[in-house]
Amino acid sequence: KLEALGIRSAADLQATDPAWLGGQFSVVLARTVEELRGVSCLDLEDVAPPRQQIMTSRSFGLPVTELAELRQAVTAYTTRAAEKLRADGQLAGEIQVFIRTSPFKPDAPSYSGALQMHLPEPTDDTLRLVKAAGFLLQRLYRPGFQYQKAGILLSELQPATLRQRQLFAPADTRRRDTLMTVMDQLNRKMGQDTLFLAGAGIDRSWRMRQGNRSPRYTTHWAEIPVARA
Repeated sequence: KLEALGIRSAADLQATDPAWLGGQFSVVLARTVEELRGVSCLDLEDVAPPRQQIMTSRSFGLPVTELAELRQAVTAYTTRAAEKLRADGQLAGEIQVFIRTSPFKPDAPSYSGALQMHLPEPTDDTLRLVKAAGFLLQRLYRPGFQYQKAGILLSELQPATLRQRQLFAPADTRRRDTLMTVMDQLNRKMGQDTLFLAGAGIDRSWRMRQGNRSPRYTTHWAEIPVARA
C-alpha cells in the first residue's frame, strides 16, 4: 500500500504527514514516522530494563535441621531462579546462598550466614548453578540449629547473546542447553515441577505451609478435580 502512494524508502516515509498516516493505516506507523524524525514516542517506562538480580527464597513450613533437607530446598530454589534467568534471556556471573534461623525465637540458638562466588563463566545452566549452590551451602551449614529460611541470589547478569564459551568447554554443552530448553518447555506446558532435579527431593516437607493455597487445577496434574458418575 505504501508503494502505491509513492512511499518507497525510509526518507519517503519520514517526509509523510504522520497524522495522515495514522488515519490511513495505524498509530504504530505514525509513531514510526515520528521516531524517524527524532521524536521519541516511547516513555521510559515502556521499555523495561533487564533485571539486575534474581532472588528465590522461602520460609520453611517446619524448622529444618539437617543438611540434606537444606540441600533439597536450595536445589529447588536454584532451579526456579535458573528458569527465570533463561526466561529473561540472561546469564548469571555470580551466585549467593544464604540460610538463617527464625528471628522470632529469641530463646533458640540463632545463626545467619551467606556466601557468594564468581562463576567460571556466566551461565544459565541449572545443573552448574545447583552445583555451585551446593558447594556454598556445604560451607555455610552449621549443625545444631533450626533453620527457618534459605534462598539464593543470582547477580552480575548479562544478556545470553554475549555468551562466551571457554576454550576447552565440555563436549556436552550443546546437549545441556537442549536439556534446559526441554525442561522449561515441559514445565510451562504441563505445570511447574513436572520435570525437576532429583536433588530437590520428592517429599519436600520443608515447603511453606500451603493449607490456604487455592488448588492449581490448570497447572498440576495431581490437582485436577475428578468427577465420578
